[in-house]
Amino acid sequence: MNNFKLLKYAVLSCILLNFASCKSIDIKEKVENKTVPENFGVISSDTLSVAKINWKDYFTDEHLQNLIEMALQNNQEMNILMQEIDITKNEIRIKKSEYLPSVGIKAGTGFEKAARFTNIGAMEATTNIAPGKEMPEPLGDLGIGLVANWEIDIWGKLHHAKNAAIKRYLATVEGKKFMQTQLVAEIAQSYYELLALDNELEIVQQNIEIQNNALNVVKLLKEAARTNELAVKRFQAQVLKTTGLQYQIKQRIVETENKINFLVGRFPQTIQRTTTGFEKLIPTKISTGIPAELLTNRPDIKKAELLLEAAKLDIKYAKARFYPSVGISAGIGYGAFNPSYLLKPESLMYSLAGDLMAPLLNRNAIKAEYKNANAKQIQAVYNYEQTVLMAYVEVVNQLSKIKNLENSINLKQQEVDALNQSITISNNLFKSARADYMEVLLTQREALDAKFELIETKMQQMQSSISVYKALGGGWN
Repeated sequence: MNNFKLLKYAVLSCILLNFASCKSIDIKEKVENKTVPENFGVISSDTLSVAKINWKDYFTDEHLQNLIEMALQNNQEMNILMQEIDITKNEIRIKKSEYLPSVGIKAGTGFEKAARFTNIGAMEATTNIAPGKEMPEPLGDLGIGLVANWEIDIWGKLHHAKNAAIKRYLATVEGKKFMQTQLVAEIAQSYYELLALDNELEIVQQNIEIQNNALNVVKLLKEAARTNELAVKRFQAQVLKTTGLQYQIKQRIVETENKINFLVGRFPQTIQRTTTGFEKLIPTKISTGIPAELLTNRPDIKKAELLLEAAKLDIKYAKARFYPSVGISAGIGYGAFNPSYLLKPESLMYSLAGDLMAPLLNRNAIKAEYKNANAKQIQAVYNYEQTVLMAYVEVVNQLSKIKNLENSINLKQQEVDALNQSITISNNLFKSARADYMEVLLTQREALDAKFELIETKMQQMQSSISVYKALGGGWN
């Protein structure tokens, strides 16, 4: 009886010691700031963000739609990310499996010869398997059975690990959506850049024709002794300069086409595109909604939020490691020294055991992991807040850019119209010897530059409408 009491007190002391050693350190988690301004710098009555519009409805150009469709299927970076999603999904399966007992089948064989002058050897020498039948020597050992081990998740450690894996899986899904918004926007911007380059090339070719006509006029005037060789050479140089410019534009067209081909996931080929009406393109009207919608519309913000939630669960997992783990192990099967006895009822063997284990000597390592988890949670908070801030700034910048570009285009169009009239006037004045040839050349050069600037500004306007669509969270739905 005294021995039983002693054993009971010993077990109780061990349990109390374990729990005493399980006390964790408390670290206060940082709370993220989710507040955003009420509007994007101006009072807006928009109730629906343009980000809600499907990209097929936002981009109505059929050729552009086809390019985006192909890119979403064939883009290599997108396909790489899809494999990352599968990896994180498998991580969930791994964490879920830790909830269940690990069950396996175990079979083995062997033999052993114990020394005669040992306790086992002495017992074997004086033991008979059956009346008149001595213990075989060496002694065989055959066994087959099931074994199982199970950690009982009392403190939620495995539960937190599984939920953290789920959050990271969902974050990769949001990452895929964000990549899609990036991909859709990049293809659309490159497509409109290509249309702009086509228009620039057309303008250059038109100017080459105009300048060649002017050169022919100057040659005739020289023959009539109404001008000199210097004027002829200056007009000829201007024609050569403009002719050389078209090859620079052609090279840019090839590079832009191949950029789109790369995004689409195919080898270089001609990009099918709309060839007329670029100057008359009108960007889609932008409705911004309220800034708070960014938190749900932007996949990168949702990804940062999910990673933050996973980091919080990692802290709970690390904290649960301070507490004792409870495990159960069990086994059942048959064992014998001879195959003929293996399946007899007397050969049945089984075991069932439970254990309680708490960290004692390795608490410093667990503390370090706990502090690391907390530091990563703080990092995740800053990353989330930075992502929200960056999204808001992007929208404000693009809205301002769209407004300023619209005003710039109106003024630039008036400049182009005025310079086009100046070309005709200067040519007529030069023919009648009332203007110097330098005035004609300067007018032609200014008109060409103004037309280029108008096309570039129009391209920036179209690209800004794409950028604000992406900044508001559009392109993934």
